[in-house]
Amino acid sequence: MKKFKKGLIAGASVLSLCFLLMPMVTLAAEADPAVPSMYATFWALVPPVVAIVLALITKEVYSSLFVGILVGGLFYSGFSFEGTITHIFNNGFVSVLSDSYNVGILIFLVILGAMVSLMNRAGGSAAFGHFAKEKIKTRVGAQLATVALGVLIFIDDYFNCLTVGSVMKPVTDEHKVSRAKLAYLIDATAAPVCIIAPISSWAAAVSGFVEGEDGFSIFIRAIPYNYYALLTIIMMITIVVLNVDFASMRTHEANALKGDLFTSGKEASTEEKIPKNSKGKVIDLVIPIAVLIVCCVIGMIYTGGFFDGESFVTAFSNSDASVGLALGSIFAMIITIIVYLIRRVLTFSQCMECLPAGFKAMVPAILILTFAWTLKAMTDSLGAAEFVASAMAQSAQGLMNFLPAIIFLVGCFLAFSTGTSWGTFGILIPIVVAVFANTNPQLMIISISACMAGAVCGDHCSPISDTTIMASAGAQCNHVNHVTTQLPYALLVAAVTFITYIIAGFAQNPWIPLPIGIVLLLVCLFTIKASSEKQG
Repeated sequence: MKKFKKGLIAGASVLSLCFLLMPMVTLAAEADPAVPSMYATFWALVPPVVAIVLALITKEVYSSLFVGILVGGLFYSGFSFEGTITHIFNNGFVSVLSDSYNVGILIFLVILGAMVSLMNRAGGSAAFGHFAKEKIKTRVGAQLATVALGVLIFIDDYFNCLTVGSVMKPVTDEHKVSRAKLAYLIDATAAPVCIIAPISSWAAAVSGFVEGEDGFSIFIRAIPYNYYALLTIIMMITIVVLNVDFASMRTHEANALKGDLFTSGKEASTEEKIPKNSKGKVIDLVIPIAVLIVCCVIGMIYTGGFFDGESFVTAFSNSDASVGLALGSIFAMIITIIVYLIRRVLTFSQCMECLPAGFKAMVPAILILTFAWTLKAMTDSLGAAEFVASAMAQSAQGLMNFLPAIIFLVGCFLAFSTGTSWGTFGILIPIVVAVFANTNPQLMIISISACMAGAVCGDHCSPISDTTIMASAGAQCNHVNHVTTQLPYALLVAAVTFITYIIAGFAQNPWIPLPIGIVLLLVCLFTIKASSEKQG
């Protein structure tokens, strides 16, 4: 009840502010009704900020996202009731749910949910959990195995989040690792690994935004400068090995050791209520996962023209992740059902029962994704990208050696506000190329890496990021719990990364700032550990 009142008061405050601004906006809108009066201004970033702040305050993600969408609709229409409703539904919900890329991601989500349900019902997940318990003896081992699997699945961040979650949940549950910690490990390996892997959907996206240059070679040269990704991986390994947890994550881990993996106690999956086959074996999990990986890789290179004569790398660069993952997962699910029928671990009727069960398990992630996509549509319609691009273009020439550090912060803020890394790449990378391509190519490489690092950092911190939502879904963790526990960890790495980019802007050598950044990060973690031990 208190939570509801808090959300109601916060929402009412935001709406009151909107209506206080109504006269000013309405008068301005009369001059040019075709373009919103707040177009390409700071106000374009207000709707996502409102949604994020409300989500963190109220712990209610659905209502917070909807309030953000409503604010965006009001700003766009000049506070017209009809215009707001029309814009929210026609250019928001209907538009994002009819977008072919988004539909492909939703299909992939639903099929992954169905496959997880199949593996659980067949007893593969339980068998793998028992097997892993014999092989992995400690909580540290379980967490390091999660990180290792996340590093190995570098093809795509969506695929990484859901696959690692499905495989490692039984293992981490056995060793009483909280779902919040599992979600962090999944999220902190997904995007950081993809952004430094030459063969990934992210490498393809970044390469495509570098116009007039060899995008792929620039991506390769930017890898050593991608300090946020590199430091995040180092931090994960360090906190696992040293058993360092702080902020709200410490509470979640302490509760997990007592048997409460969720802390709030609300997140138990419906999957756990489905009867499991006691005769299931480890291969009933390994075969579906292996088939899924192979089929998704084939699906992605198929969309990139591999079977029309393109090379593997070129096909991956040109691939459509949405279509490729959807196609691959469908074939993987069909093969999985056939394998289970042949092995007689499930009947055909039991397999069909798993399809709606898997869909139900993914409904929270689908709802949050739909709201997040709609909020992004509201932000785009208000010209957020144009506002940031204009601000950066006007000041970039005067930033010089500080540009990498500043563009890292801009990338963080933009990705945090919009919930999209790729959108941030598309806005900032062309500006960096235009400023430095003909004057200082080395500083251009550093600045592009800073853009990528900032985008991933903001993506990690944002409750409306699709990758963050996927990580919550993969770990079956409450989404707001995941965001609030991950935020302090991401901010610590971000602070150290900011310092390394200041150094990199002057040194213009990747191997000087990186060791300094690693030392700074380790000093912070050892200090936190010592402080925690003193507090008991």
